[in-house]
Amino acid sequence: MLRTAGAAAAVAAMSATMLAGCSADGRETIRFTFSKREALDFMRALVEDYNASQGQVRVEMDTSGVDVVSASFVRGNPPDIMLANYNYEVARFVQRCALSDLSGTEAAARIRPDLQPLMDQYGTCPDRTSALPYSVMAASVIYNEEIFEQLGLDVPQTWSELLATADALEAAGITPFYGTFKDDWTVGQGWYDYSVGGSLDVLRFFDDLAAEGADVGPDSAVSFERDFAEPMDRMMQLVENYVNADAPSRGYGDGNLAFAQGQAAMYLQGPWALGEIAKTSPDLKVGTFPLPMTEDPDDLAVRVNMDLAAMIPEGSRHQEAARDFLEYLYQPENIEAYNESQLGFTPITGAPAPSDPRIAGMREYYDAGQVYQGPSVLVPKTIPVFNYAQAMVLGAPPASVLATMDEDWARLAFRQPAPTTGDALGAPAQTETKESGR
Repeated sequence: MLRTAGAAAAVAAMSATMLAGCSADGRETIRFTFSKREALDFMRALVEDYNASQGQVRVEMDTSGVDVVSASFVRGNPPDIMLANYNYEVARFVQRCALSDLSGTEAAARIRPDLQPLMDQYGTCPDRTSALPYSVMAASVIYNEEIFEQLGLDVPQTWSELLATADALEAAGITPFYGTFKDDWTVGQGWYDYSVGGSLDVLRFFDDLAAEGADVGPDSAVSFERDFAEPMDRMMQLVENYVNADAPSRGYGDGNLAFAQGQAAMYLQGPWALGEIAKTSPDLKVGTFPLPMTEDPDDLAVRVNMDLAAMIPEGSRHQEAARDFLEYLYQPENIEAYNESQLGFTPITGAPAPSDPRIAGMREYYDAGQVYQGPSVLVPKTIPVFNYAQAMVLGAPPASVLATMDEDWARLAFRQPAPTTGDALGAPAQTETKESGR
């Protein structure tokens, strides 16, 4: 039996579209796009459970990536329902009002209201809820609890405490931070994002930057060169004094192995690295904490991204069937089990916190709404922010790099229609390319 309201009407609507997509047993078939490779086994099992739970709809999983999905929209044959990483590559469908309104679903009623501003940061379709968050991934400093305990170190909560902790580690002959500067994305999502996100209000900055548009520059109310100057200076203070000497030649895989072997006390990576670390040292005690960049503990926050969001394209010919599966996905026992398996935070009201102790240090900040989206993914794709972040840690003057970012932003804004608030130029942004596949 259908779980959505108006089951009888939905069955009638399905009957009218049976010829458009039916399984061998006569059920209406819908195409479900999901391409997060480390969670494929979980989602396949959930799809099988759904298919076995009722006799009207059959879900077929499509594991194609975002490029294939984009092409399907152009051809007029989009998937019936999508769970995808929520960035500008996907959110452009929101901006173009190519996704149906989900505001009336039971799933939408379960979503935490304080997450909506983060969703809107990528743009909106007026008077429509085009996408619902399904999994929120939080990232912060990963630290070796055993090293901290051996040296009697507390988790730092201010910038000065962070420096004192790093000095104590150095004095004990331990590298404070393991850097993997060979891979530009590790610099962008870690060093750059944590430094900026721990220093200023990222949401407000990008709203103000969008309002400046083509006027961004030395004399504008906000700019990369001025507002990011102090965060980058502090980032460089850490890079120049507290990382492994071979950081410029080390990549993500090197960092996971080295941290697992105890070669450094702290590592600026997200929870996707924890599984890789555990492959080498399954019993290593590790924890997480937000990188402190000011002297006020109230400024502490963790970086988040909408790791998955659910969307139903307007072009789907199976709207009611897709909504039925959507409601199944968002049943608390299903969405909570998914996030528990992936070390993610469940975005529905009243959901329990993840039980894994390795990410326990981020729970209080997520629960309190002390979160920010990474500034590295809030700029148009044609601004190579990962390259710029890497250039800074490899020696390029931050002031010069940030001035170039202002010029890039102003040039692109001049060529674009005026953006709406939070629309960040209304163009595809830098896609995250983490080992996890998100």
